[in-house]
Order: sequence, then C-alpha cells, then structure tokens
Amino acid sequence: MVNIVSVTQGEEDTLHHLMQFYIYEFTVFQDIKIERNGKYTPFDLMPYWTEPNLHAFFIVHENELAGFSLVESGSEDQPHIIREFFILRKFYRRGFGKAAAVKLFDMFQGKWSITQIEKNEPAKAFWRKIIREYTGGNYTERSDNRKRSIQEFDTALILK
Repeated sequence: MVNIVSVTQGEEDTLHHLMQFYIYEFTVFQDIKIERNGKYTPFDLMPYWTEPNLHAFFIVHENELAGFSLVESGSEDQPHIIREFFILRKFYRRGFGKAAAVKLFDMFQGKWSITQIEKNEPAKAFWRKIIREYTGGNYTERSDNRKRSIQEFDTALILK
C-alpha cells in the first residue's frame, strides 16, 4: 500500500535528504556538480510552505519513505504539474510509482501536464505507460523547444 502524505515545513530536512538521492540519479542526464561539502545544491523549498498552489508530498510504503513528489496545482486555465517525482531505487518495479502517480492524479482533478527532459528515457517510458493506462490512451504528447517531452490530459475526459 502506498500513501501520499503532505510534507510539513518541520520535515523539510527529511525532504532535502531524499532529494539528494534524486539529484544524484539525475546527474546521469544533466551535468550537475556536487559541492565541496559533498552535497548537491538543495532545492529552494520555501515556496512550498508559503504558496497555496505548491504541494510537497512524501510517498510512503508501510511507514517507510519510498519517495517524494512536488506538485503545482493548477486552475481552470492552467494545468496541474508534477514538478518533481522520485521513487527510491529499492522500490522500483513494484508498482509504487504507479500507485503514487494515480493517487496524485485523483487528488488533483482537471488538466495535467507532465514533463520529462528528452534524455531521460526511463522517465519518459514510466510516464507514458502510467498516463496511457490511467487515461485509456486519451492524452496527447508533444516536445517543446527546451528538449522536453510533455504529456497532457484531463481527468474530466477519462471514462472510469
């Protein structure tokens, strides 16, 4: 069972620790340098505690942290966006990423836009599969001039 749990500002350090693993795995696709202190530059999470449309979540399996997601909730004319999504490697290929993504889609009804950098083939395959299954194939995909793949769909158009 996978749960989506809101991250509080008091848990920011824990989220930063998880993000170090995320950034490390991302270095395969982008040139990210580690700092002299042995850490990657941390994300600025302050907006997640002050902006009502930004949401930080832990992905939890049986009381163990399995990952995290950062979500920007949209409006009628702006889609919801998964800004960052990460599952720890020990939880790969066990359905936890899919379960977490589906729970996020269900939490935020409406239009969605999911983006991956072109070089990240595993992420593109993951999101295409999940979105295809979730929408019954009722989604669009495009590339932009920033070399990103983008899948878009609307939960209102999904027959369940």
